[in-house]
Amino acid sequence: MSNSSSPTPARRAASEVKKTSPSSIVTRNGARKAKIQTRAMAAAKPSASVVAAKRKAQQKKKLTMDTVLRDPYQTAMESKFRVKGATGFVTDPRMSEHRCLWDDNYPECPERLISVINRCQELHLIEQCKVFPPRNATREEVLELHAPSVYSMMEGTHQNQDLEYLEELSAGFDAVYIHPSTHELALSSVGCTLDMVERLVSDELQNAACMVRPPGHHAMRAEPCGYCIYNNAALAANRALKLGLQRILIVDWDVHHGQATQQMFYDDPRVVYFSIHRYEHGSFWPNLRQSDFPYTGSGAGEGYNFNVPLNRTGMTDADYIAIWHQLLLPMAYEYQPQLVLVSAGYDAALGCPEVSYYVNTHCMNYICLALSQQFSPELIIVSAGYDAALGDEKGEMEVTPACYASLLHMLQGVCPRVLVLLEGGYCLRSLAEGAALTLRTLLGHAPPALPPLQEPCDSIRDSILNCIYSHKKHWRCFNNQPTYSIDPSVLNTGERARGQHTVVMKWEGDETRAERFATRNCYPLQDDEFKRRVNERLNHLQLVTDISFPKHAVCYIYDPVMLKHHNVCEPGHVECPERIMRIHERHRDFGLLDRVHLLPARSATDDEILAVHTKKYLDSLKELSSTKLRDLNTQRKSFDSVYFHPDSLQSASAASGAVIQMVDAVLSHGSSGVCVVRPPGHHADEEVPSGFCLLNNVAVGARHAHAAHGLTRIMILDWDVHHGNGTQRITYEDKEILYISIHRYDNGSFFPNSPAADYTAVGKGRGEGFNINIPWNKRGMGDAEYLSAMCSVVLPVAYEYGPQLVLVSAGFDAAVGDPLGGCKVTPECYGRMTHMLRGLAGGKVIVCLEGGYNVTVYRTP
Repeated sequence: MSNSSSPTPARRAASEVKKTSPSSIVTRNGARKAKIQTRAMAAAKPSASVVAAKRKAQQKKKLTMDTVLRDPYQTAMESKFRVKGATGFVTDPRMSEHRCLWDDNYPECPERLISVINRCQELHLIEQCKVFPPRNATREEVLELHAPSVYSMMEGTHQNQDLEYLEELSAGFDAVYIHPSTHELALSSVGCTLDMVERLVSDELQNAACMVRPPGHHAMRAEPCGYCIYNNAALAANRALKLGLQRILIVDWDVHHGQATQQMFYDDPRVVYFSIHRYEHGSFWPNLRQSDFPYTGSGAGEGYNFNVPLNRTGMTDADYIAIWHQLLLPMAYEYQPQLVLVSAGYDAALGCPEVSYYVNTHCMNYICLALSQQFSPELIIVSAGYDAALGDEKGEMEVTPACYASLLHMLQGVCPRVLVLLEGGYCLRSLAEGAALTLRTLLGHAPPALPPLQEPCDSIRDSILNCIYSHKKHWRCFNNQPTYSIDPSVLNTGERARGQHTVVMKWEGDETRAERFATRNCYPLQDDEFKRRVNERLNHLQLVTDISFPKHAVCYIYDPVMLKHHNVCEPGHVECPERIMRIHERHRDFGLLDRVHLLPARSATDDEILAVHTKKYLDSLKELSSTKLRDLNTQRKSFDSVYFHPDSLQSASAASGAVIQMVDAVLSHGSSGVCVVRPPGHHADEEVPSGFCLLNNVAVGARHAHAAHGLTRIMILDWDVHHGNGTQRITYEDKEILYISIHRYDNGSFFPNSPAADYTAVGKGRGEGFNINIPWNKRGMGDAEYLSAMCSVVLPVAYEYGPQLVLVSAGFDAAVGDPLGGCKVTPECYGRMTHMLRGLAGGKVIVCLEGGYNVTVYRTP
């Protein structure tokens, strides 16, 4: 029988075994040495997918081992010795020489700058600044962005007295005149700007204002344009890049599009250019398609260019502030700029002849810091044209001077390093007032209170939504805006599409370039009746706008009596005296107590308490002082999360009294305040204690502001992680108090476990619409979610409401590391939210402690 397998060899003597060459023997060891793969080795070899998985696991393990854990309180700790830096100021008196020699009525005139300086001096603002002498830019500095041909041409006009030649040369450019001194003064304008940027980047200054002319944001690389010779804002941004900054935000609020600044950084992701300008579908100067919303940048810079086109005249404060809340602030907080440059044109201001817009310790330490200074990322350049201001003949908009202060204040919350560059603005009164209030805001003063704003117009709504659509794929902050298809074959059309915004691009302009440009009588004029009406409105605005300086910037109150309330039966209870002790100690350690005005403590009277709570409830609290501890422990079981002590009412009335004391001080002196108080209050209603709360401190303070000071618009923002159910019940039918709460809800499963904490609870009777709940339905919410809520809901409602006083139920149990909240809000985020609120009510903001149970958080500024 044959077999394909070899027979088993017979045993042989060792001497009879045939010697085989080692090279022909295949053993496991030999295969390994010879790099020969056997069938067994092939079967044992892992698959490629397994190898890849193992490699990925090894890399992940390595990354995990190399991960550096960052202290969430590091930034707060680093702010310990920080104080507000100096505000720089620079101008050049020689700039009044630059004028149009062949047309005395030319709107870009020396009086523009003279009126600004005079108003700043009247308000004693320049003396509060660190003033620097002007300097001229060098040829090399200008040529960093401009063509040599432009410099040579302008150099050839220096001290040239041939007016016919100068006018003919000017006629070759759009809206330009050249004076014998123009070249030297344009160099001074650039030099002053570069000097301020260098001082900002070196941290010699916190912010600065360059009151210079000629302006710059229309000046292109090889061509002067629109009154501009050299581009001050672009050269400033370029210098900051050379000094090592990587994220620069240029905000251009001039009513004309700064097309030249846009062109210079269109493909550069290191610079975000954000422009709000009159466009009217291309029919308004500079009549360019590139000024519309779809032009978002190119190459690496795609998504970093924002155009917000204004397609009608008469825009108001409400329209501009809506742009900030819905577009600029969300993007800026995501971008985290290191420098903010403001091209500050004031030609959208009321009365400007070029416009037509009607703009009538831990976390608690960080709040105190935020009330006295700004902490944020690192640099913003503002091309500050004031030709959208009330009365400007070019802009034909109606932005009030006080609105510019509010716009700048909101930018300072993004980044404290701000440079404001004067651009346009041709209604001298609006220009001067707007520029002066801008400087006042740079100095750290709260912006003047705006009156309650109207609803933004339909046109600006369309422009905002168009911009969001164009940038949605580039910025995460816009992803909460859903999109739909207009294709009828797609399922989400039809009923769902009704009432939705449809993006439409419309062009009504003409980009044909003239061979020769007009040099005389080429600007709009206003009749005497229009000027009279504008002056009347400006007179009224000056009368009602409070720009006085507060006697004390920040007031502070703390009373050791509040330490008496403690849990005898459960010494480790989270609501303990150490909460406010640690806060007060940390304020002292950081030197904050030397920088605030300390108020004397007092207790609330019975009448003040009874303005909120019932007499029966107050009497029951009075009985605690004579109740045995054993009975107190039994009594607490009748309520939800409450404990009692014989001195509980004494501590609680001290807490409410502290808030009342602060209300009186803030409303008397126009300052802001911090109340380090306990027991907390926002869960206590008229007759029932709850959630560690006995007396509702903030509600008592709000009722006192209404009764004693006659306020009719009081806003309470409650950012404690728990819904302030007690405050809501007390104010639910009250339109004099707007209550807004940001809290964890978890679909009703999070304390206080009530459907009244959902967004559907909006108020009742007179108070309908004056109660707003922003419920989180999961744990882990952090800075991004809280800042989004502020920009999308809180601030738009607040500016429409126009509060006369803002009270904050400041619980810090949403802070990172808190054992009860389960959220991730950082100390600096609380500071930013406080800064946002300080833009309301003329800065009259009172922060009152509620919850927060991580002592580490309280000990971190």
